[in-house]
Parts: sequence; C-alpha cells; structure tokens
Amino acid sequence: MRIEDMTLISIDDHVVEPPDMFEGHVPEKYKGLAPKVEKNEQGNDNWVFQGASMGTMGLNAVVSWPAEEWGMDPAGYAEMRPGAYDIHARVRDMDRNGVLASMCFPTFAGFSAGFFQKAPDKDLAFAMLQAYNDWHVDEWCAAYPGRMIPIGISPVWNPEQMISEIHRLSAKGVRAVTMPELPHLQGVPSYHDLDYWGPVFQACSDTGTVMCLHIGAGLGALRLTPGAPIDNMIILATQVSVLAAQDLLWGPAMRTYPDLKIAWSEAGIGWIPFYLDRSDRHYTNQRWLRRDFGGSLPSEVFKAHSLACYVTDPAALKNRHEIGIETIAWECDYPHSDSIFPNAPEFVLNEMNNAGVNDDEINMITWQNSARFFGWDPFKHISASDATVGALRATATDVDVTIRPRAEWKKLYEAAHA
Repeated sequence: MRIEDMTLISIDDHVVEPPDMFEGHVPEKYKGLAPKVEKNEQGNDNWVFQGASMGTMGLNAVVSWPAEEWGMDPAGYAEMRPGAYDIHARVRDMDRNGVLASMCFPTFAGFSAGFFQKAPDKDLAFAMLQAYNDWHVDEWCAAYPGRMIPIGISPVWNPEQMISEIHRLSAKGVRAVTMPELPHLQGVPSYHDLDYWGPVFQACSDTGTVMCLHIGAGLGALRLTPGAPIDNMIILATQVSVLAAQDLLWGPAMRTYPDLKIAWSEAGIGWIPFYLDRSDRHYTNQRWLRRDFGGSLPSEVFKAHSLACYVTDPAALKNRHEIGIETIAWECDYPHSDSIFPNAPEFVLNEMNNAGVNDDEINMITWQNSARFFGWDPFKHISASDATVGALRATATDVDVTIRPRAEWKKLYEAAHA
C-alpha cells in the first residue's frame, strides 16, 4: 500500500478543554457555578470546581515540544501547541498528519469522570457533566462534521443517571462513553455486581454504545515497589487492562450481555494473545469450576465483545491473527508524548510492513474495524477519495510542524493574544 492511499482513524486522542467550554451549556439556575480556569500561586492554569482543584490541566500535552522537555507538563494553554485545545487548529493538525477522524478523551474531567465524582454536590456535578457532554458533542465534534467521533463521560456514582445519560447521548448520535477500568477503585461496586451495573450494561447494549476503558483510570491497582521510578507506572499501566478484562470476561458482563461492546483504549494489544491462551487453557483444564461461556471458548467471547486499541505494538502485530485481525484498531494519542505527529502514516505503514500485514488487513486496522465497532460512517460527510492521507495532506502543506521549547510556544501565544 502507498502512504498516500491510506485512511487513518485514530480511536484514542485527547482534548485539553478550552476555558470557555461551559458557556452556553449550563442551566440558568447553575450560572456562575460551572468549573472555571484560574491561575494558582505558581501562575499555572488550573480547573477549579466546588472548591476542588484539578491540578495539572494540560496533562502530558507536549506534542511539538523537544523530547528533553517532556518530563514537565504544560503550565497552561500558552505553552501548548494550539491543536491541543483549539478545534480549528486540531483539524489542521489532523490534516497534516493524514488522520481523517479522531475520538478525543477528556483531560480535566478524568477518563471516567473522576473530577465530577469527587464533587460534594452531586446534583450540580451531574448538571456540569451533562454540560461537558453537550459542549463535546455540539461544539468540539460538530464544528467539523465527519472529523470527530464523539464520546461522552458518565456519572459512574449513580446508575440511574448513567442510564439516562447513555440514552440521552445516544439520541444525539453518540456511540461511546468512558467508563472505569476497575470501578471499585473509584468507590463504586465492581463490574461483578449486576444489581448496580446490569441495567447500565443493558442500556449500552440497547443503544449500541461502546464502553471505553482508557488506561490510567485504574492505576490504583498497581502497588509499586517503594522507590520505583515513574517508568514502572507508565509501562505497567496497560497491565491494568488485563485485570479489567478478567472482571468483564470471567464475571457476568460479557457472558450475560451478548451485545455489550468494550474498547480497550490505549491499552496496547501485546497482552491479549497470552491472556486469551491462558483463559482458554484454564477453561478447558479447570472444568470443575463450571463457568458457562455458552458453548464458546473464553477467547471467542472476548473477541466478540472487544476492540483492542494500540499506538505502536510491532511484536503484537506479528501475532495479529491470534488476537483477531477484526479486533485491532489504531490510535494516535495526540497531543501526548506517545503521539505520532506529524508522521503517523509513515510510522504506521513501516510497522505494518515489518510485520507482514497485507493491504486488506491494513485497512481493517487503520479504519474499518473502528468504523464498524462504533457504528460510524467515515464517508457520510467526506468522500473516500478526499479522506486519504494524500488528499488530507494536500490541504495542509502550510501547517507548521516545527519543534519548539515550551517557552517559545508561550511567546507565540502571548504575541497572538496581545
């Protein structure tokens, strides 16, 4: 396959929410109570809500920084590449990177709405969560039809509200919500509790809504060695996905709800062949435990429910058929340090070629599997010929991809906002 003929959908990117995002989306009775950006004592931009502070608001948004500065998070919008928080700049960056469409996970809200869950006034928190979702769908995604795949956040602390929000989002065309990897770490029942989660699983099944379990939400499961470097947490984060898979596959979720769909967001795919082999061996060897997989192997049930998402995984691509070629989807992770920008097509195709992936399989991994799993038509607004890497890049030859230190980004921001 030629690079210019590829079609790329990134099923995991991130948005750093702009400071005015709640304007026009908050109910009248809550005006003035929405989360807002303030500068803290260090002069850093910081989201504040109900007296709580989010902390670093530009988590790892270091794209277009020199690698030697990656250990420091942006102190605010001024230090980031504008595509991190500005939809117009983001789409231009996507064009330059040859990426047709993107699914953008939240930043300050948390991958599983942890920021809102911690708020003491839950009625207010739920209203702001809905306002967040409306901004994401009606502004961020609607600004450029066909370029963003919407994903909602969910009030995991209240199953009735989760169900109502899933249905409300579905009516707006949203087919994805973020959910915890390990809910019990967020102080709610685990996925084994069908009294709590069963109606939520059913709501997702009824609406075709994908539960997206992004790595990072379950890091509390890692009891790291005292004195261990941060490398341990970053490298082992994907292993939390195995714990989540175990709860959903061997618990009642996947075995009870045949239409339930799970996306393993930014989890990588290398863990899957061993995990499935181990699950099948256990199932066939330990029959005295009498787990009922409906006449299928655990590996078959997992594949029927799952979309496995990766940024780069060269060894696992060689085992793609053991994972299930129809189960694998690519992601870019813009604007984080793992992101592949502005040369994603070259990187992806080189990795595919080295693994012996043929053209049909490339298309499945780079766009077809994601479009099918999320029930999303990539060519509803943009023709297939205009959606290729070559066509998109032809519209973005003027996009500047210079690597600049954070201080230089700040100077450019201050000049543009003088």
